[in-house]
Amino acid sequence: MGQLSTLQMYAVLALPFLMAVTFHEVAHGWVANRLGDPTAAEAGRLTLNPIRHIDPLGLLALVVTHMIGWAKPVPINPMRLRHPKEDMVWVALAGPAANLILAVVSAALLHLLPAVVPSLAHAGGGGVARFLYWTLSLSVQINVALAVFNCLPLPPLDGGRILVGLLPMAAARQVSRVEPYGFIVLLALLVGGIVPKLISPPIELLLHLLT
Repeated sequence: MGQLSTLQMYAVLALPFLMAVTFHEVAHGWVANRLGDPTAAEAGRLTLNPIRHIDPLGLLALVVTHMIGWAKPVPINPMRLRHPKEDMVWVALAGPAANLILAVVSAALLHLLPAVVPSLAHAGGGGVARFLYWTLSLSVQINVALAVFNCLPLPPLDGGRILVGLLPMAAARQVSRVEPYGFIVLLALLVGGIVPKLISPPIELLLHLLT
């Protein structure tokens, strides 16, 4: 990002971030709706309008980290799912899966577009070419980072909900008790630098494979 000014950086960062968190949340709600829980649909959250999904704190996290942020979680009522414990695994997986799909699509476009527009082959292209280069590049990075970050096995992250769905009932209840304090624990791990150490290796591996 060294070739962009601060203002340009945030302008380019906005589009892939908003797409990433919007598709992530809509994917949760869409899968829940398919599995019997229309709560997100009833709340009007099955929309690709990013304004309905923006979380000011999650946006601030993106400004600080340039990589990790989040949106307002779509409302899910597990009791309305046909098989609450098992179906929540698929609902939770949907968000990171949506981000990985966006990362793959962005990487494919990043590889293909330079053949169509030669100035996209490097970051020094001007105007629209430069904007597209950075937008696609950041889309890959942001979506990979969000997918990996959300798979951490800590409630209320998706990985924590997946863990609860896979564990035997007694163990699942113990893990679920962490959820009210999960954000505080997560914040402490972020500030302590533990989360970056955990997620950096898989992020770097996926970025290497895609780009």
